[in-house]
Amino acid sequence: MATDHSDERRPRRRMSAEERRRHARLAAHAMHARNDSRAVTANARRMFLERFEHEVDPDGVLPVAERRRRAEHAKREHMLRLALRSAQVRRQRAARRAQ
Repeated sequence: MATDHSDERRPRRRMSAEERRRHARLAAHAMHARNDSRAVTANARRMFLERFEHEVDPDGVLPVAERRRRAEHAKREHMLRLALRSAQVRRQRAARRAQ
């Protein structure tokens, strides 16, 4: 029984950056539709918080509750800095467009 391998011989067309983004978004939505999002991202979220725990207590000498409390504040500080920077960049872009 012959197998048609014509697709394998055909050169693939390169996707634009926008097409790659759309394919990635489709794949992400498909994955989250089939899986519990909290379970899928649990490792990443744990590692993200561990980053702040290490930042506030690099030697691991603080009690766990205090280390987590400080890490939560460090994470909030980080997020607020990101939001501030984002607002600044948006304001700069708007000013450039207005010129």
